[in-house]
Amino acid sequence: MRPSYHSRRDFLKNASAATLSALLAGAPRMFAGEPLPKITPTADTVIVLWMAGGMAHTETFDPKRYAPFEKGMDPNRVLSTFPSIDTSVDQIKFSQGLEKMAAIMDRGTLLRTSIAADLGFILHSRHQFNWHTGYIPPQSVAAPHIGAVMARTLGPRNDAIPAFINIGQRLDLGESEELKAFTTAGFLGSEYGPFNIPYPHDAASAVRPPDGMTPGRFEDRNKFYKRLLEASPIGAHGSAYQRDSFLSSMDNAHRLLSSPSAKAFDLSLEPKDSVAKYVPAGFDAANLSNVKQDRDGSYEARTAGRFGLGCLLARRLAEAGARYIEVTTEYIPFLNWDTHENGHTRMVNMKKMIDSPIAQLVLDLEERGLLDRTLIVLASEFSRDMMIEGKEGAKVREQSRVPDKLEELKFYGMHRHFTDAGSVLLYGGGMKRGHVYGTTADERPCKAIDHPVPIEDLHATIYKAMGIPARLAYDIEQRPFYVTRDGLGKPVDALFA
Repeated sequence: MRPSYHSRRDFLKNASAATLSALLAGAPRMFAGEPLPKITPTADTVIVLWMAGGMAHTETFDPKRYAPFEKGMDPNRVLSTFPSIDTSVDQIKFSQGLEKMAAIMDRGTLLRTSIAADLGFILHSRHQFNWHTGYIPPQSVAAPHIGAVMARTLGPRNDAIPAFINIGQRLDLGESEELKAFTTAGFLGSEYGPFNIPYPHDAASAVRPPDGMTPGRFEDRNKFYKRLLEASPIGAHGSAYQRDSFLSSMDNAHRLLSSPSAKAFDLSLEPKDSVAKYVPAGFDAANLSNVKQDRDGSYEARTAGRFGLGCLLARRLAEAGARYIEVTTEYIPFLNWDTHENGHTRMVNMKKMIDSPIAQLVLDLEERGLLDRTLIVLASEFSRDMMIEGKEGAKVREQSRVPDKLEELKFYGMHRHFTDAGSVLLYGGGMKRGHVYGTTADERPCKAIDHPVPIEDLHATIYKAMGIPARLAYDIEQRPFYVTRDGLGKPVDALFA
């Protein structure tokens, strides 16, 4: 049975209840259920490149028949608004504008049949929650982010570097509260939560005391705040476990501030020619103005450098010993990949945003001998289509207007949410090279027609690469909470080398 529709208000109400439940929860322990298989990991680090807002597969890594814009054209003709291009692997095509990534396809595996959960009415925050936790909201407990699960299960690779680092997403605009609902360690405790870096160009400031504060004064403030927490009665700040976990997170942050490893966050130490490979000339890495006004592609063009610097920072942090790193193009309603209008124009700029940085990240890790043990995953919450909202045969409320004839360029593009297929790119970490898995239909609906991979199976694959069984569970509220949805995830073994 399909879950009933939940509004943003319902989403937040349930998420808040789960958060309060997490604060009162005791120490989560490994669930003592059936014996779990011992898995030899093929990766030590995961880097997720999050294409926030819904990346159209037919416009990127799974191009279909190209229909150039003509005034008055029938929208039913439009499957791709870009011609296809060759990649470094015979028979695998990308969409125009991804030439640098196409040149490194021989280093990766392309999964073309990732499918999103059927959640009823399409809501970005609910699908993003589902992708990042493996569970469909609302949940009775605060579900942990996949990065937090790895931080808790595997621990840090470097004691001074946070195990879970989240780069590029601001949590003070748009649907910020909905994003906070899954950008958390949930019941696992604060020490396993994300180290958030919304502005990669200014990451160094996150690992040093505030400007104007002497080290001595900062140390005194830290000690005083810890004494207040330690002296507070149990329950005032959650359970004893949650309080101790928060104190541990403070200790971890303090350790980072005084560690030589903090230099990994300082992009000013990177050679200028290296930075230029991630941030092409003409892109502003810091300008963040006019967020709500720019829906014609100018915002994406102006701020493309932020994602590039995020990828560069991810490379430095992977070298320094981070366990899970996520770099996002940033979710802001109706901007970036959230292409409700001006889809083609905005896609031109989104491709410029990701093409050079992702290709350079792969090449840099390969050159440093790190790609084999670093799993890079490029993904999005769902895909897009010109005509279909949701998926074939599952009618949901339409959220974009499609005229009978395309008279204006702003209507030319993939503006509707599509959940029946999507592309995921995987590099390194034990995955095959130059491989494609799954097939989608060549005509609308361009859905998965063989080997569909739901979220739980994709998660099981990522976890397997890191040596974590899909049925590993934590005991919370006297029941098992599995790392894949209800322990049902099955790794896609055909993706491994």
